Amino acid sequence: MTNKYKYFVANWKMFGDIKTLNSLNKVAKLSKSIKFAKSKIIYCPPYTLLSNFVQNFKKTKIEVGAQNCHQSNVSGPFTGSINSKMIKELGCKYVIIGHSENRVNGDDNALINKKIKVSLDNKLKILFCIGENFKEKKNKKTKIVIKSQINSGLKNIKNIKNIIFAYEPVWSIGTGIIPKGHELKNNILFIKQLLKKKFKSKNPKVLYGGSVNAKNIKELRTINQIDGFLIGGASQNSNKFIDIIKKTFN
Repeated sequence: MTNKYKYFVANWKMFGDIKTLNSLNKVAKLSKSIKFAKSKIIYCPPYTLLSNFVQNFKKTKIEVGAQNCHQSNVSGPFTGSINSKMIKELGCKYVIIGHSENRVNGDDNALINKKIKVSLDNKLKILFCIGENFKEKKNKKTKIVIKSQINSGLKNIKNIKNIIFAYEPVWSIGTGIIPKGHELKNNILFIKQLLKKKFKSKNPKVLYGGSVNAKNIKELRTINQIDGFLIGGASQNSNKFIDIIKKTFN
């Protein structure tokens, strides 16, 4: 890890309800521990729980983000949508953009670029997801895909200090399979070198996401180039999430 903090981003996807809020007190308590002072915990619940999470963590170091946003910066006839301005007004600090589950539903690189620009304008920090699918990996196009996603997604963006990158191989999400250590290290290094060269960024932040759990965290934590983790299923259970955080540092 080359950055000050180790990030733990809990992406709850379309899970969770009001009843789950009580279990978050354990995580809030952990965040106050001096032992885990170098951890940065971010929760990204469904839209329906954003306000509750912001209020719940108001007196803690835990921050809240949304899982996606509309590309428009103004209100309009976009049924079922919420834009980054609304997300910011709720008290959120982050927004996930480019997740593969949204890419498959129509979020191409051009649309992602618009969302990132608008979100940066609204002073949100971006959790920008990138990564190849299994076919692209098999055809040895991983680096080509990653470079294309970065170049297109960040078109006409010069400063990336408020962008955190999450390398999420599509074939790893929800499958229980993670990349081999040397492959993951090389891909993270490739992303960082690309960002340093293209944006003159001294310490770009790159997380790993894809089937992260309490078992494989012992292997993942040995890759020092990883600045944290974007965690899906395992983050929805506070005990499992805490276990991952503890094992990262112990």
